[in-house]
Amino acid sequence: MSALPVLGAGGWGTALAVSAARSGQDVVLWARRQELVAELEQTRVNADYLPGVALPETLRLTADLDGAVRGADFALVVVPSVGVLPLLEQLPRRLGVVLCAKGLAPDGGQLTALARELGFARVAVLSGPNHAEEIGRGLPAATVVASADQPLALAVQSALMSPALRVYTSADETGVELGGVLKNVMALAAGLVDGLGLGDNAKAALITRGLREMRRYLLALGAQEDTVYGLSGLGDLVATATSRHSRNRAAGEAIARGQNPAQGGQVVEGLRTAGLLDAWAGAHGHDLPIVRAVARVASGEWTPDVGIASLMERDARAEEHG
Repeated sequence: MSALPVLGAGGWGTALAVSAARSGQDVVLWARRQELVAELEQTRVNADYLPGVALPETLRLTADLDGAVRGADFALVVVPSVGVLPLLEQLPRRLGVVLCAKGLAPDGGQLTALARELGFARVAVLSGPNHAEEIGRGLPAATVVASADQPLALAVQSALMSPALRVYTSADETGVELGGVLKNVMALAAGLVDGLGLGDNAKAALITRGLREMRRYLLALGAQEDTVYGLSGLGDLVATATSRHSRNRAAGEAIARGQNPAQGGQVVEGLRTAGLLDAWAGAHGHDLPIVRAVARVASGEWTPDVGIASLMERDARAEEHG
């Protein structure tokens, strides 16, 4: 049986590879840079992306992409959303691809649709409240793999399931994928609330209203309502909007304090996603006020105070009407 390829040696890719290897899977972790592979082989710790987590001795490392996927049934694609297209273009189309980025394609569409446009017939998406720092340490967590191809979803579930990671399957690719996209923007907003010192009441209101906004967007694109309130929707929103591990929440806090939101070289998906979602909402006539505020604050068009005011000064209305 061929090894499970994990393509991308950032924090999330490393955590998934470590988790699967610990549970007894034969795993190969691919990194784009040979120098990173050499460092990981020597130190057995990914100090830049997942410090403090030892790589299992059974976990193999490589910078040879062709070799990593040779003979594999499917691969986990664990690179930032802007890197998904260049990576997919290099992969054989016979391969099943499991997309683990929480972002959008260059045109603002879904990464699953992009993969199919490139000729991949077997596509899945993995998402949930999954901070790499905790999964790398073996703390209990749960995630969802969604695919229209049930055999692929079941194969991924079998490969990743462990005593520390429960893996659920779903047929709702759109809901699982886009829940992870929206929650990053809401986490940026939560960080703005934290950075401005607006308190717990404001944070709770933001998360609650953010969930309604996520629901509006997901249902408009054909997602199932149950998915909105599942692990990849509400679950991921709560984790990302409240955790000290969340890069998006931390970026929002940094913006509120006048600091660089992308410190440490880590990709903050929500900064790019907010503008794409705001453009989509404007083009399709949907009201996504939190998305709009975050997009305009992130672009520098509005100050954080103006962004908060845009939400607080909206017309009075019944809660069920938005």
